[in-house]
Amino acid sequence: MLAGVVTLLGFIAVYGKITYEGHLVLRIIPQSENEVESVLQAQRIAEEKGINTWMAETAHTYSSMAEVITVSSSYEGRDIKGLKISGPGSGSSNPAIWLQGGIHAREWISPATLIYMANALLRDYTDGRRNVVRIVDGFDWYIVPVLNADGYEYTWSDDRMWRKTRSIHPTSDCVGVDPNRNWDHQWGESEGSSGAACSETYRGPKACSEPCIHGATEYLLNLSKNVTVRGFIDMHSYSQMWMTPWGYTKDVPETDFDIQDASSVAAVDAISNAGGPIYDHGTIANTIYISNGNSVDWAYGKLGVLYSAAVELPDKGQYGFLLPQDQIIRVGTETFQGLVAWATYVLEH
Repeated sequence: MLAGVVTLLGFIAVYGKITYEGHLVLRIIPQSENEVESVLQAQRIAEEKGINTWMAETAHTYSSMAEVITVSSSYEGRDIKGLKISGPGSGSSNPAIWLQGGIHAREWISPATLIYMANALLRDYTDGRRNVVRIVDGFDWYIVPVLNADGYEYTWSDDRMWRKTRSIHPTSDCVGVDPNRNWDHQWGESEGSSGAACSETYRGPKACSEPCIHGATEYLLNLSKNVTVRGFIDMHSYSQMWMTPWGYTKDVPETDFDIQDASSVAAVDAISNAGGPIYDHGTIANTIYISNGNSVDWAYGKLGVLYSAAVELPDKGQYGFLLPQDQIIRVGTETFQGLVAWATYVLEH
């Protein structure tokens, strides 16, 4: 089966018969080379039944460490699920780290990387890798591979390059809202979003108008009543950047920027030391562009999460959103090294 998949993917890459080079790969759960059988089993589950089934199977396999959580629901009624990962026997007071992806539907490498890293946390903990054991015992991990479930599904069924949600608005024929301009912090307060419903950066009729965002913010606010949320990462593509607040303004946080940026440096240095590419770092507005109503500003400004980051995964534009299949395991591997370094920095500071 593996040889057949590789052959098909090579055909796709050469002849371009399917819009996305590597269409099947993001339904494959990456693992190390010595776990071919588990890769094949995960492939079958994910290709046939989807990411939610992969999460259920993973929680069953690692029942002492992982459980499926429902964090929100979509406009079209899909449950938005994640994995909570904790060290066996961890108490209820561990601080939390939240990782989310798939907020922009076409950024397929984002869910794939989160799936890879969830597997890596569980596998490496079980194998006794000390730096992973330390961060899994030190934090409860909340990993949501696809926050924009409707948009993501639409990229598989209709339009590979779709970005927004799929909500309907009575005042416009245009569908959807940019879910990363819909969070309730500085919503619509700068040039970093649009009030035009047909725009790719349409912020919506009001903050948290999108059910996926409203539900996620409510989940996080409730979580923060019981535990300290120490870290928040929103995975995107593409551009190779590890960025911190603010996005709505080019002003930097006066008291926190240096330590926030130092956490980014720890991550990007680990990625390059692992043989990965060079990532830029800095605040969102100064590194990529101004964006208001984004998730990272909300996590820092409203939820009080000091270590909040937006990560733009590879590449730099050669393939853009259409990253070939032969890049996926590499991106997962090197990004995981960055995540471990970042989480270690958070744990120690």
